[in-house]
Amino acid sequence: MDVADGEAMEGLAKWVDHALGGADVVVNNAGIGMAGPLLDTSVADWEHVLGVNLWGVIHGSRLFGRQMADRRQGGHIVNVASAAAFTPSRSYPAYATSKAAVLMLTECLRGELADAGIDVHAICPGFVDTALSTTSRHVGVTADEQQRRRQAVARRCHRRGLTAEQVASAVLEAVRRGSAVVPVGTEARLGRLLSRLSPGAGRRLARLDLVPH
Repeated sequence: MDVADGEAMEGLAKWVDHALGGADVVVNNAGIGMAGPLLDTSVADWEHVLGVNLWGVIHGSRLFGRQMADRRQGGHIVNVASAAAFTPSRSYPAYATSKAAVLMLTECLRGELADAGIDVHAICPGFVDTALSTTSRHVGVTADEQQRRRQAVARRCHRRGLTAEQVASAVLEAVRRGSAVVPVGTEARLGRLLSRLSPGAGRRLARLDLVPH
């Protein structure tokens, strides 16, 4: 289903409530990738990436959060953000913006739902070896160049070796421990640390182009 479609998400939430008696753990994981300069990113590009990466999380959080609050049995909402949420880069401004918004949404919702016994967690992986790298949109380039860059990013992610299974394990661990923000992977942990200890250094690193050319 299209997580950006509010009516479709409402239908899913109603089905889960009626057929399954509600959800104990909800993981908002759907996402798309987008790379390339802000000045080459169209309004349609922005609407697409924010529709899935941010609005999908908003819909999932508000609908299932309401169900959990009304049921009064606690629960967990897990929002998959990204290390990009706290590591600015000229290479992926639209993607990073969407994920930074997810992180802030998660932090706000965690405070709101705490009194209801509902834990809200942000998972922030680094470069994961999934199909996301081969489907991400690279703006401002030809179709051939986009395909070449997708393949180059996919090779980099494969070499990095961070798997979806490892991210899934981090989700389970976050739920068990009640963790608020969980960086996954070496670059994610380093990026989180840098953002807290030396944000100026992070801004300088943001000048580097991380997309393979």
